[in-house]
Amino acid sequence: MKFCAIICEFNPFHNGHAYLFSKVKEAGYEHILCLMSGNFVQRGEAAVFQKYVRARHAVENGADVVLELPVSFAVSPAELFAGGAVHILSALGNVEALAFGCESGDREEFLRTAERISDEDKAFKTALKEKMKDGTSYIRARNAALAETGAGIDEGFLSTPNNILGIEYCRAILAEKSSILPLPVLRMGASHDDRAPADNFSSSTALREAMRAGGRKERKLLKSNLPQSVLKDAENFREVPYRQAAVISLLRSEREKIALTPDCSEGLENRLCSMAKTNPEFDALLQKVVTKRYTLSRLRRILMQNFLGVGAKKTKEFLSSPLYANVLAVKSQNAEEILSSLTGSIPVIARKSDYSLLKKEALECFSLDLRANDLYNALSETYTNEFLTIFA
Repeated sequence: MKFCAIICEFNPFHNGHAYLFSKVKEAGYEHILCLMSGNFVQRGEAAVFQKYVRARHAVENGADVVLELPVSFAVSPAELFAGGAVHILSALGNVEALAFGCESGDREEFLRTAERISDEDKAFKTALKEKMKDGTSYIRARNAALAETGAGIDEGFLSTPNNILGIEYCRAILAEKSSILPLPVLRMGASHDDRAPADNFSSSTALREAMRAGGRKERKLLKSNLPQSVLKDAENFREVPYRQAAVISLLRSEREKIALTPDCSEGLENRLCSMAKTNPEFDALLQKVVTKRYTLSRLRRILMQNFLGVGAKKTKEFLSSPLYANVLAVKSQNAEEILSSLTGSIPVIARKSDYSLLKKEALECFSLDLRANDLYNALSETYTNEFLTIFA
């Protein structure tokens, strides 16, 4: 059994994700494997539903199996997020393609751009340094430098959120020397962070805000954008009170420890800690620190990385080490066949006894997943077994 993989968060699963599934099937791939962030996501927030609920949503709506993306990668910047995910998919050995949403471009354009970025010749490095002088974020400066020095590469192609991630997926595929084929799929409906309703294809951001508001108009929006199985859970949505816990964790942490998180640099830990003393509310704190260079997403990730104990050095070690495939959910109809097809060079974790298969960096990486699960349980005042596999 061969798979087309999708790296995802499904926060929450909506019509746009169902559309991506349909395009994968149209492209001739019969089986879908999802590698999904767990209880904490890359924008630096707790997920709207715990990971087993979101994994079940994916299987109920067309996925064959859902694996967990280790939390060290799930809450890291795009390069580590994509690199860690592709590292695991490449080790499975039975993943033929990687599908992802994009705003523009085809497979060749993504691969060509990924190659150009990875080259980093002298002209590119000089332009990058110049672009960053005015405080521009690394990704924006990198894209502007690439557009300036790269033949025929459009800066617009480089700047949209899904394209940025798609390029990083392709860079990781090239770095892994993987045979996985990129499968870009044009997005439908609203853009990535568009807060405005968009008929049947609103963004995850707009849908999360609707879930939090919970009014009549918002319930109508959810009904038109979410599959029935997801809608049932959305109607009982209760937000996990993570934000204040993150601020408390920041205040009690040593600055030297915060400085070791993947997104922290240039003494940013000092400004965050200083501002937290006089602005101990999550959003107020971030508004005091945010700049063109230090984006809200990056700042939220630093707080989350500190809260979870995710360090840059270890995350990079995990990126070059044999890890594991942790199964969250599988289609019950042919579960045995699906699980037996997950062969490759890494252990598959489908029950507690499989935990003994983990060694060295894999064991350290999974220990962080265990901690993240325990922390989410405490925040949500619920219990979920880390070694559970959902059959849906």
